[in-house]
Formats: sequence, C-alpha cells, structure tokens
Amino acid sequence: MTSPTAPLPRPLPRSFSLYLDCCRFLAAVLVVVSHVVPYGVVAPGSAIWWPNLGRESVVVFFVLSGFVIAYTTEHKNASLREYCVARCTRIYSVALPLLLLGFALAAVLVLSGQATLADYYQLRKPWLYLPLHLLFMGELWTISEVPPLLGPYWSLGYEVWYYVLFGAAFYLRGTRRLVVLGSLLLLVGPKLWLLLPVWLAGVLTYHWQKTHTIARPLALAGWCATLALLAAFKAADLDAALRAVAQANWPFPGLPLKSADRCLADYLVCVLVVVNFLCAKSADFGALLRVERPVRWLASYTFTLYLVHALVLRVWVSVYPHRAADAGDVALLVALIAGATWVIGQVSEHRKGWFEGMFVRLASARRIV
Repeated sequence: MTSPTAPLPRPLPRSFSLYLDCCRFLAAVLVVVSHVVPYGVVAPGSAIWWPNLGRESVVVFFVLSGFVIAYTTEHKNASLREYCVARCTRIYSVALPLLLLGFALAAVLVLSGQATLADYYQLRKPWLYLPLHLLFMGELWTISEVPPLLGPYWSLGYEVWYYVLFGAAFYLRGTRRLVVLGSLLLLVGPKLWLLLPVWLAGVLTYHWQKTHTIARPLALAGWCATLALLAAFKAADLDAALRAVAQANWPFPGLPLKSADRCLADYLVCVLVVVNFLCAKSADFGALLRVERPVRWLASYTFTLYLVHALVLRVWVSVYPHRAADAGDVALLVALIAGATWVIGQVSEHRKGWFEGMFVRLASARRIV
C-alpha cells in the first residue's frame, strides 16, 4: 500500500495499455481458433491453416493477469476488502452466469436426447460439482474437473487461486501472512505450484518496466525476435517434445501433472511473452491510438469470449448437423459465437456494477479488513 507521503505511482502509457488490450483480445481469439479442429468445426485436413496457439494464449493470460493485479493493487485497491471485491466482481460477473448456463444447457441436451448423463455426469451430483466450480477447486491436487460445456474453465482453477495467494502476500503482515500463505500453498497442490512462476512473471514484469527502458531500435528488434522465436518454437513442435520430457521425468506418479504437464513449454513461452511486453513498452506503438475505441471495446468482451465460445461450439455440434467442409456453416458458427459473446457480455462483463454492489455488501457483512 502507498503511504500518504510516497509519490503516486505512474499510470501506464496509453499506447502500452492499448497494446496489452490487443494482446488480451488476440489471445482469446487464438484460443477459439485452437478449438475449431478438436471440436469438429473444420475438417481435420485443414488443420494446417488454423494456428494451434491455445496453450500459448493461456500463458499470455497468466502473465497479463499477474501484470494487471500488480498494477491495480498499486493504483486502486488500497485495502484487502477493496481487493477482494474487485477480484470477485471481475471473476464472478462472467463465471457465475456461464457456469449456471453450462449446467442448464447440459440438462437440456440430456432431456432432449442429444446427450446422455454419462456425457455430463456432473448433473447427477450438482450439489457437489456446482460448489466445486464456484470455488474454482477443479485443479487442486489430483482433481481435474471442468463444468459441463466449459472446457476453458480449467485455467480459472489456477488464476483465481493466484489472486488469493497474491492478496495474502500483499495485504497481510508478519506471522499471519506466513501462516496463511503456507496454508494456501498446501491447499492448492503441485499443479498450481508449477505454473505459479508464470503468473508471478507478470507481477515482476510490471515492477521492472516501471524503472527500466530499452532503446527503441533494440526494443523493436526484440519485439520482432520474440514473434519469430515463437513461430520457430511451434514449427519445431518443441512444445510437444517438452511436454513429453515433463511427463517422463515427473517424480511423483501418484500426483499426475494433467493440466500442468506442459509446464516446461509454458516457462519458455512465458519468457518470450515477458520480453515481448517489455520491448513493446519501449517500442511505443503510438499508431495503436488511432484504433483505441474499437480495441478497448473488443477487449472488454475478452473474458466472455474465452468461456462462451466452447459452450456455443459444444451445443452447436450436438444439435445441428454441422458440415465441417461447408464454409457457410463455419461462417454461421462464427457469427453465433460473436453474437453469444455480445449478448452474454451485456449481462456479465458490462454489468459489473450489480455484482460489485453484491460483493461490497458481502464484504461488509464478513468484516473483511
């Protein structure tokens, strides 16, 4: 927290903030694109035309998340109560409506004969699975669970707990902080430990860029180099090789890596993302300011797009005789994803005030410091 006599932290340059918004929206689009082949939206033979950068995009989200949390705690959230309200508002404004919608649509698919209870076994025990996902406990220790129709929800089982860990580290003091952090780390388990450095890299990136700059020609060269290296990384299939290495050398067979089995590749991509962000800051992409309004508008739907696209894809291929080779069907599906993102965004990301009021009242009732 900032003392009354300390200088106020500087806001991010507009061009850099806009660049981060571009990265956020592009990452969400790339997650969507990475799912079109496995979900049967396009023919497998056309996979070469669809970049499979879904996991790399999640790494971008993790680094961005750490960066943004470090920024907001320094600029906006002066107390643990404000931090909790802000984080709960951000997450639940999107996750709660879509979680309930996912369960509801899964029930409709089962009742209409388009799916079976074996496909959506969570419906047998909603009293167990709804709280599990509302508390983002789907990736703790050996658990590996996602809600019906919401495959991308897995990453929230990491990110939300990183929020909790950071809040404890930033706002608590002394023995209380050590006890709470130790308890939380014991609770979350090894999968979350493995990807925690990726999220913390975003925090470190924020603090480094406040006091360091890179000469603009070097920054431009570095920015281009990160993109070239990422392309080479994917072309060489290095992510698959590193995944195999992690699986082969993981020393605890009773604690399977599951969603963390790409951690080695994630570390490498994380380095590229961090360098890319630092170079972008010093490169000063001022031309982006010409398209600031549309970029900010698109970025405001990122979280909704990230979750809702999987729901639309799964329902679509369940109820419609989709023809993967038909460009018209593919175009119609893209339009449905865009429309669903806008509609749901109107009652989620763009209606955070209602959720914020609810969490303010809850925080007051619980007397969070």
